[in-house]
Amino acid sequence: MSERSGRRARRVVVTGLGAVSGLGLGAREFTAAIREGRSGIGPARQFDTTGFDHQLAGEVADFDPAALLERLDHREWGRSGQFAAAAARMAAEDAGFAPGALAAARTASCFGTTNGESQVLERLATQRVERGAEHLDAALAGRADAGRIATAVNHELGLTGEALTLGTACAAGNYALGYGFDLVSTGEADVVLCGGADASNRATHAGFHRLGALAADVPRPFDEHRDGIVTAEGGAALLLEPLEAALARGARVYAEVLGYGMTCDARHMTNPHGPSIAECVRRAHRMAGVKPEEVDYICAHGTGTPANEAAEIAAVREAFGDTAPLPPVSSVKSMLGHTMGAAAAFGALVCCAALHEGFLPPSATVRTVDPALGPDLDCVPGRAREARPAIAQNHGFAFGGNNAVAIFGRFDA
Repeated sequence: MSERSGRRARRVVVTGLGAVSGLGLGAREFTAAIREGRSGIGPARQFDTTGFDHQLAGEVADFDPAALLERLDHREWGRSGQFAAAAARMAAEDAGFAPGALAAARTASCFGTTNGESQVLERLATQRVERGAEHLDAALAGRADAGRIATAVNHELGLTGEALTLGTACAAGNYALGYGFDLVSTGEADVVLCGGADASNRATHAGFHRLGALAADVPRPFDEHRDGIVTAEGGAALLLEPLEAALARGARVYAEVLGYGMTCDARHMTNPHGPSIAECVRRAHRMAGVKPEEVDYICAHGTGTPANEAAEIAAVREAFGDTAPLPPVSSVKSMLGHTMGAAAAFGALVCCAALHEGFLPPSATVRTVDPALGPDLDCVPGRAREARPAIAQNHGFAFGGNNAVAIFGRFDA
């Protein structure tokens, strides 16, 4: 039984999915690319790569906000906000809500991010250096607030409920999901659009370059010769509502949100701490009311750096029991790149699709699994595998020790 079951009044399900990614626009196109193991990585176009040894990124090459947004004037919003608003509209339409229905309901939004409106900030920084502070573009400065990411969702869909942006970096998508789950389960909101969004930018690329954490070609999570990440961008959204309401309106249910866990060890800015991650997994299991052996699939944080996978797999083994076999563990960052604040949201979307459609997402680029991670590690190499998972576990771990794990269950009507 969940440790919070006494306080939870309503079961929470996911009925809408939206994706703006380098692997395609919309949940269907995105999921199809994941199943095929396609790559969304190519030469960076959103920023100047002069001077960088590694110049690949996972960018949304065909993003046209004017074609995807109906209410928002994209010229007045940053790229991250545009991603969030477009993904949220896709999720609302995917869930089958009629125009205006969400605006009339108690609907909230909660989105995570790492860098906020990074491209706006970079343009302002350039203006400051080249022209001086007194010549900054005031209209551009007005678009810099990271809080506008969730606000963009409300503007696009005409919502008047809470609009919250969380800045817990690479775990932020799961933080947003957990917050949305609480709002719906306790009855504080009837619908929540949650997810994450981040735009590609030179500063993030440069930061990982200085850390020596950029991959020479593509990211290869769990591979014996993995050498780093590829920075990426995008937005992902999930629509949460009570199970009873979803059934009453005949909605398609992708998955049920069973629970989540969070920890913050705050031990080191960049190095993941295995024991804290293991505790985060245990907390998620307790809230969800599941046992480790019931988990059929883990969507790993899986960045492609040796330190990440070593800590993550060790933590999972600790939480599951050192002698217990692990379920399949894979990383969609092998195809998508690291979308920062959107990463855990994309993982959550993939978990829901896998439970609903019946497959295990792949680690598309792995060649030889690192033997140091254990001889039994099944990271689903190459392409998706047909399966019928019942419970999926989604990981999100961030700099500063912010950890969040979400648990989803298959819904069989």
